[in-house]
Amino acid sequence: MAKRSRKPDLLFEGSDWDFDKLQRTTEAIEEVALQDLGLSVYTNQIEIISSEQMLDAYSSIGMPLMYRHWSFGKHFLHHERLYRKGMRGLAYEIVINSNPCISYCMEENTMALQALVIAHAAFGHNHFFKNNHLFLQWTDADGVLDYLSYARGFISQCEERHGVDEVEAVLDSAHALMPNGVFRRRRPPRLSLREEEERRLGRLRAEEEAVHYLWDTLPRRGAGSAAADRERMERKREMHLPEENILYFLEHYSPTLRPWQREIIRIVRNIGQYFYPQKQTKLMNEGCACFVHYYIMNELHRAGRINDGAMLEVLHNHSNVLTQPDFDDPRYSGINPYALGFAMMQDIRRICEEPNDEDREWFPDIAGCGDWRRVLKDAWANYRDESFIQQFLSPTVMRHFKMFALVDDASKPYYAVSHIHNERGFLELRDSLAREYDVAVADTDIQVVDVDLLGDRWLKLRSVKRNGVPLEPADRDATLIHLRRLWGYKVEIEEVSEGASMAS
Repeated sequence: MAKRSRKPDLLFEGSDWDFDKLQRTTEAIEEVALQDLGLSVYTNQIEIISSEQMLDAYSSIGMPLMYRHWSFGKHFLHHERLYRKGMRGLAYEIVINSNPCISYCMEENTMALQALVIAHAAFGHNHFFKNNHLFLQWTDADGVLDYLSYARGFISQCEERHGVDEVEAVLDSAHALMPNGVFRRRRPPRLSLREEEERRLGRLRAEEEAVHYLWDTLPRRGAGSAAADRERMERKREMHLPEENILYFLEHYSPTLRPWQREIIRIVRNIGQYFYPQKQTKLMNEGCACFVHYYIMNELHRAGRINDGAMLEVLHNHSNVLTQPDFDDPRYSGINPYALGFAMMQDIRRICEEPNDEDREWFPDIAGCGDWRRVLKDAWANYRDESFIQQFLSPTVMRHFKMFALVDDASKPYYAVSHIHNERGFLELRDSLAREYDVAVADTDIQVVDVDLLGDRWLKLRSVKRNGVPLEPADRDATLIHLRRLWGYKVEIEEVSEGASMAS
């Protein structure tokens, strides 16, 4: 009698989970991720948390060991109210770019959903964090948890020594200016984290001495105009003006901030810089995680490790995440980055395996190569959202999403369709969409361009109007309030048209 092959054991049955099932399922997911897909990941630390803990993670921008600030409590109450009323669900998971990579999974998740989010976060996001060039250059996954612990301890000490109100005022202004507190056009210094406590005292002493030098030895009024002009130009060269990182400038050159206030600003801008790569890779990061979880769960189902019922639940949640409402749907809020990222990565696999003539014309280097794993891992490592779209968005995906381009002329009472589905239209659509994902274009461009060191110490900034659109008056006024609080003297913002020289 022929011996029957043993049927693979199911990883789980039913919706209830326990830690043995989680361990067994995670090991099976890891086998597919590492041996089949060839992913490279940080060590995983998977934590199961309650809905209240998930709300708390929401409020503190998803970071463990975060310092205290009233805005976090406001966010907690806002999310909690919507959640309790049934007006908003909670994320199935939150993942932290750290080593070990921390994945928070909701205890309310079913076992099938736990498997899905572990594949999504602990392997998809984890691989992207570890391998994408922006995260490698700009963040320190090995030290971020130590730095957050240091930051929380330092700010708590400041609250004890200087009062909660004093500390909160600095944090309020630093948080408000955080979007303009990152390096965009030059590589920032890496976050040196593990020795931060030892370096702090020396840095604060040096900063205090630098401030005295800067403001106490300047030539006074009455000095020769030529000497004063030379001094002014030398100071501007030392300050590297124009400066795009406003928090960096205030931290180093504000004439009124005390050393502990400068250190708080440094903490806030370091955290802002830590998140900056995530802003540039939202579509790719989520697309990578969705592609990974979809592939792994299908492989486990094909191998008989999860049953049809579990797979149907996985596909239901997968489809919910990838829903893309039409532009005239009341739910429409733009292109869903999960949907577009996943569609592009699935399309890359199709082009590598089963290209058509159009694919061979558009993507001659990868069409029919068969090695879609190599192509995807190269893209995940070396691109960000706008360059990924520019390189890999195909006519097939543009047709699938029914993309077209509009021109909004303020002088006319209607929109004009500028590009449609034809050869030239596809190229222009790809360029237009890539620009939408360029954070350098989307973010407000405000730079420090001048400071009067010899007179009344006014600070001058310049804002670039893109497409003729000025700053919102309320935003402009609020920005000036926070700048004046941290600078201590008069601050002006000049608005110029795009393309104008930034030289003072």
